[in-house]
Amino acid sequence: MTRAARSPGWSRAWIAAVPALWLAALFLAPFAIVAKLSLSSPATAQPPYTPVFDLFAGLERLTADLSALTLANFTTVFTDVLYVDALLSSLRLAGVATLVLLLIGYPAAMALSRLPERWKPFGLALVILPFWTSFLIRIYAWIGILRPEGYVNGVLRWLGLIDEPILFLNTDFAIVLGLVYAYLPFMVLPLFAAVDRLDPSLAEAAADLGCPPWKTFWLVTLPLSLPGAAAGALLVFIPSLGEIIVPDLLGGSDTLMIGRTLWSEFFSNRDWPLASALAILLLMVLLPPIILWRRLEARRWSTAP
Repeated sequence: MTRAARSPGWSRAWIAAVPALWLAALFLAPFAIVAKLSLSSPATAQPPYTPVFDLFAGLERLTADLSALTLANFTTVFTDVLYVDALLSSLRLAGVATLVLLLIGYPAAMALSRLPERWKPFGLALVILPFWTSFLIRIYAWIGILRPEGYVNGVLRWLGLIDEPILFLNTDFAIVLGLVYAYLPFMVLPLFAAVDRLDPSLAEAAADLGCPPWKTFWLVTLPLSLPGAAAGALLVFIPSLGEIIVPDLLGGSDTLMIGRTLWSEFFSNRDWPLASALAILLLMVLLPPIILWRRLEARRWSTAP
């Protein structure tokens, strides 16, 4: 076979190998390190865990290190009420934030899709405008807005609606508000991409048949835009579940979320093996919905005309 005949096949193989090598270098290798740490034991040393594999120490030392690995960290994670409560609290807050983002994202996406073509880039620019400012600064700004002497309580007092300041900070409400504010663009953009592709004649036909707007949305717009809604939900639920900054700044010292607990174990307690076990647990929770979504998407594209 000539070189010219082999060239397209080799080119396709190299193109397919690039993402595989990227995943191996930036996902599989770090995951292997985290998995090894999760099976290790904490130690007051540098690094703060044992065993530390030394590939040049010989087969006998390597065998001893492998036999020293333990599942004790996973036992602690699944039996200690602190970590179970942190995971359940994270799932609850991330789920509520995702639901609120869907309720806000659909009207925003539909409003953007109905703008004249020349105004759509401007509308999308307004959606991503908050990303031009540091995430940390934007969350700090909410402290000034929500604190007892902040703008919200000041306006409510000026209107005569309250006599004493309402406690917004250090509550689940503040955390959900921060998550919604932080990840709103990640919900609006996929929904806009899904809604903007819909044929306007479908809604017009439903209106001609006597369908009210809310029923048109429920029977026509929502089913056809579900892939965009699923993509947006994953884009906001995954980072919300492991969020650290928002619960730390807006939730107070007694807030339990898995991302903040993981950070405390790693940096404050210096318990790298337990923190790695928490990271593996978080990944185990996130993988099933991602795999399910990918399979549904593959099935949808395979059956598409």
